[in-house]
Amino acid sequence: MSNQPEKTAKKKSMPRAAMPEQAPEVRRRNFEEVPLGYTKEMAIQEASRCLQCKKPACVEGCPVSVDIPGFIKLIKEGDFTGAIRNLWTKNALPAVCGRVCPQEIQCEGQCILAKKGEPVAIGNLERFAADYERAHGTGVLPPKSAPTGKRVAVVGSGPSSLTVAGDLIVKGHAVTVLEAFHKPGGVLVYGIPEFRLPKEIVAQEINFLERLGAEVQCNAVVGRTVSIDELFEDGYDAVYLGVGAGLPRFLNVPGENLIGILSANEYLTRANLMKAYLFPKVDTPIPHGKNVVVLGAGNVAMDSARTAMRLGAESVKIVYRRSREEMPARTAEIHHAEEEGIEMFLLTAPTRFTGNDKGRLTGMECLQMELGEPDDSGRRRPVPKEGSEFHMDCDLAIIAVGSGANPLLTQSTPDLKLNQWGYIMTDLETGKTSKKGVWAGGDIVTGAATVILAMGAGRKAADSIHDYLTWGW
Repeated sequence: MSNQPEKTAKKKSMPRAAMPEQAPEVRRRNFEEVPLGYTKEMAIQEASRCLQCKKPACVEGCPVSVDIPGFIKLIKEGDFTGAIRNLWTKNALPAVCGRVCPQEIQCEGQCILAKKGEPVAIGNLERFAADYERAHGTGVLPPKSAPTGKRVAVVGSGPSSLTVAGDLIVKGHAVTVLEAFHKPGGVLVYGIPEFRLPKEIVAQEINFLERLGAEVQCNAVVGRTVSIDELFEDGYDAVYLGVGAGLPRFLNVPGENLIGILSANEYLTRANLMKAYLFPKVDTPIPHGKNVVVLGAGNVAMDSARTAMRLGAESVKIVYRRSREEMPARTAEIHHAEEEGIEMFLLTAPTRFTGNDKGRLTGMECLQMELGEPDDSGRRRPVPKEGSEFHMDCDLAIIAVGSGANPLLTQSTPDLKLNQWGYIMTDLETGKTSKKGVWAGGDIVTGAATVILAMGAGRKAADSIHDYLTWGW
């Protein structure tokens, strides 16, 4: 029998570097950021897992086409400044995206390592590069093209608007961002809680754009204080509309007008923009519940439930009429919520709210559901189980079942074509609206979606606006 050389065992792939986090029992009562971030050593270790694919599928999964292998390679080499500069070429908000993007279904979902194990932690590495630059960077700005003399008004200051502003400034155009609230940032500020996206991070990303040359004007309600036509009269050459979808939806069940029931939009705005998270330093008028229910199972629902827990609730329940498989929230957000003691009442639908003689919420009547055939959304339709009625005590209910198109601006601009739901109709490849010189993108076009998808729409619109300012409509 011949001596065959033994086959060497395949080298096991390095395990994914776990993100350090606050302990659940501690963080459930504070508003400090949950993930603590990578150290330099952890970032280099995780970057070393990247296979540097010649045809990287991860890039295809990114709505703004970040050069993912490129910035990761630079982190692996210890060139953290090079990494952030690489990111800036495609992404004006890397510190935000690294925290709130659904990487698991986008870039990381396409990573080849995900087929047999864990994908490269692309989001964590993006966050690291941005955070390192903020803490240790030189402050040197990326290069800009020569001024073109063209002026662009960007309405709203959420992720799509900030992307448009960043891209157009670099191309040499003058940009003014018009924000209706007293602080810029849009949904990044009023919608996403401090423990998931610190306000300081958003402020620093906006400061970066201001240092590039963007002018930010707050308390500017376009559609009321000034119309789109007046913006053109004031000398703007193009207008981008990124006003979001901030019209709350409700359940339309009996008792929904009781005191103690409010939309997630209002609840989170009070908690975030009005600084309820700084209580008692800031005495924000926000209802505090002992037994809180949140209706819905998206990221907004998770944010609302986790906020209620941090504001002192004894029990917080997520009530959702479908099963866990249909929950639209990010896996990480569901996991964090459950770790923090939030209960999931799935396949459960409210039928009416009950209250006392003072008109205050005391409870909710519910039905158990089972899944039937798929509906228009492609998800299986919930069907009531006969005889499954039960009562749930609660003194605060937060409705987080989506939002509709904000009509404030569109009602004042009759030559903007809208679809049947009130969203602005655009060319999906360019963001052009029916009104010459006007583009739109983000939630006011698509309905409520993710930060990165809004940024992708902003990227396409910025390219189209630049072409228009250079060559014409």
